[in-house]
Amino acid sequence: MRLKYTIPKDAAHSDSVTCVAWASSDHVISASDDHTVMKWNLLSGENTIHCKLPQELFPTHLARLSVSNPGSKNVPASDLFAVTSTDGKFYFLSHAGRIEKSVQAHKGAVLSGKWNQDGTAFLTCGEDGQLKMWSRSGMLRSTIVQLPQCVYAIAWGPDSDQILYTQGKLLVIKPLQPSAKEVSWKAHDGVVLKADWNQVNRLIVSGGEDCKYKIWDHFGRPLYSSAPFDYPVTAVNWAPGGDLFAVGSFNSICLCDKSGWSHALEKPSCGSIFDISWSNDGMQLAAACADGNVILAHCVEKRLEWCEYEVTLVSRKTVEVKNVANDAHDTLEMKDRVIKISLDYNYLIVITSTQCHIYSTNNFNTPAIFDLREGAVSFVQQAEKHFLLADKAGLYVYSYEGKHVCSPKLPSTVQVGSLTTKTAVISTDVLAIRDSKDEKVVFLIDAHTGKPYGGGHPMTHKIEVVQIALSMCGATSERHLALIDKNHDLYLTPVKSIGSGFKLNKLSNMVHSVQWNTTVNMLCALQDSRMLVWFYPSALFADKDILHHTVYEKDSSDLGKYPELCGYRDNTITLRRTDGSLVSVAISPYPSILNQLVSNNRWTEALTLCRFTKEKSLWACLAAMSLKEKDLNVAEIAYAAVGEASKVEHLNQIKGIASKPVQSAEMALFCGNAYEAEAILLQNNLIFRAIQLNMDLFTWERALDLAVKHKTHIDTVLGFRQVYLRKTHKPETSNKFKQYSQGVDINWKSIMSKIELEMQ
Repeated sequence: MRLKYTIPKDAAHSDSVTCVAWASSDHVISASDDHTVMKWNLLSGENTIHCKLPQELFPTHLARLSVSNPGSKNVPASDLFAVTSTDGKFYFLSHAGRIEKSVQAHKGAVLSGKWNQDGTAFLTCGEDGQLKMWSRSGMLRSTIVQLPQCVYAIAWGPDSDQILYTQGKLLVIKPLQPSAKEVSWKAHDGVVLKADWNQVNRLIVSGGEDCKYKIWDHFGRPLYSSAPFDYPVTAVNWAPGGDLFAVGSFNSICLCDKSGWSHALEKPSCGSIFDISWSNDGMQLAAACADGNVILAHCVEKRLEWCEYEVTLVSRKTVEVKNVANDAHDTLEMKDRVIKISLDYNYLIVITSTQCHIYSTNNFNTPAIFDLREGAVSFVQQAEKHFLLADKAGLYVYSYEGKHVCSPKLPSTVQVGSLTTKTAVISTDVLAIRDSKDEKVVFLIDAHTGKPYGGGHPMTHKIEVVQIALSMCGATSERHLALIDKNHDLYLTPVKSIGSGFKLNKLSNMVHSVQWNTTVNMLCALQDSRMLVWFYPSALFADKDILHHTVYEKDSSDLGKYPELCGYRDNTITLRRTDGSLVSVAISPYPSILNQLVSNNRWTEALTLCRFTKEKSLWACLAAMSLKEKDLNVAEIAYAAVGEASKVEHLNQIKGIASKPVQSAEMALFCGNAYEAEAILLQNNLIFRAIQLNMDLFTWERALDLAVKHKTHIDTVLGFRQVYLRKTHKPETSNKFKQYSQGVDINWKSIMSKIELEMQ
């Protein structure tokens, strides 16, 4: 990816351009020290004078506030620009170019001003070292910080409850809650000149006089530090989606990935770049230059790969498709500017500013086309049978024929504009979305109807969730949700169990990236300096004891610190190193073949494959798969090959049980699911078996509850409880057992005869 930029031959401004902002997706506003505000039309390439500023007004920053109009589709009801100035004031400039109001804000220059996310508060900083918060009408609310030195840059936190500001060489995060402590750290070796905080990825980028740009998390921990530029970094700005940011310096502008590495470095002859602003769709940027010019740039050469197809965005309106297998080329010309492309599951989706084009890889001549409800699509993700779109208005699921499937209704706490591939994922039947406010909550939605999944109960984890991932293959009963929490622990749970007494099962720890295979249900994760692949993750619910046999481990220390998983298809895993290079890792094809054989009930071929390869991991996978399908004969052979003699003997005992319900309950218990085993016994009216199960598991109060509820074997439970306490030399502490022991006589002869009768 790189920036294709244009610079007008004749500078429209006669002095330095200090700030720029986007009035719409095709119009840019620039303000200069020549006291003029210019409007640039990207479609026609023309520029006009938007308004003239007072002679005492030397602008330092432009901040746009857009108020949406529900009755209009594309045009906002009003655009309000806040212009900060060197005379200590900030001005409200209307969309028509008229100064609506001026407010005396600071002593000395006002260096920057920023609106919060919902436009209800305006923040300013100045040479007097003060940070002030203002209402939307320009009334002073509070003076947040008073420092002995000037504050060059400020930024709102993702939830508008924190403020980032510079203090010499330091960066400081100030919470708005009075009792909360602020976080500060040394960010650069020189004065920090610029800083920005993205609301989607929640990362901070800063640039300073030490000629470097750096990336930080919200705890102040360093994630990336660039090589020094030739000159100080004078502008940094995140793209709205959080996947890119731009860095400006003297005669240079750099397009960077969120991980820090550079996509491209351009060297325009424009002097220092004072300000950078991104359009809402994250595909265009404007830069204010010291020589009086405005750089207008578009992201091009974005490249996607899937199987034998390679798709490249070669210009604003042109997409090129190449089939590397037969060297076939297709050029797709769009009538509007392309803002998103996605390639997966044999379909290419090209989203322009007005329409969505859906191409099948079998035919690039006749796409399915539908008009977009909103012009700016912020998120697109594909599944096998449909895909998900997100814009300002909400979420939409469409089929690959272009038909609208559903519009999921989400709580107001979910910010649709901040969705990423880590916080929203769609499968063939389920849509999972993490809450934006309470990051412990994950909402599950039926992808066909848009209604809440599993009775409307969201999944709530004990700490914040960082990433979620849904398995893509198989029936709904086989759908699993994997998540990574803030402690970097990896958990797995069946989707069908969420909302009905579900429990998250821990799969691994120190995990920072996870990816499901798109063709079979295998899971890959990056753990510290290792890459882990679970050939059959469901073994966690079948038999935890053999789970470690189903894992493939590979050292990934040569990939650098914190590589990221990009894709996992068939037997190839794609990773991106910290320097931006892509690496493909091939794994054994046999686990994938085994999964496909078992899913088609070809058990004989599966056994033959395991005998041929003689790999312990395959035998362990087959053992877990046969337990899930309750094929005891195959399970016995597989466990014998793994070397689990005790489990082979246990399976033999289960096979000898004549009663099918009891056998099913014993199988559930063998897999560690006591809740399911008890439910099977109760459904088949085997009350004593259920009571005995709880006594064997030492869940005494549950055993007594069942006995009391069904009015049978109360004396049996009390008797065995007394024996247990006598052997462990413990006193009775349960009030429930004390209560029932008073009126029940323990007669062991009667108890044993009843047990013998139940067994018969």
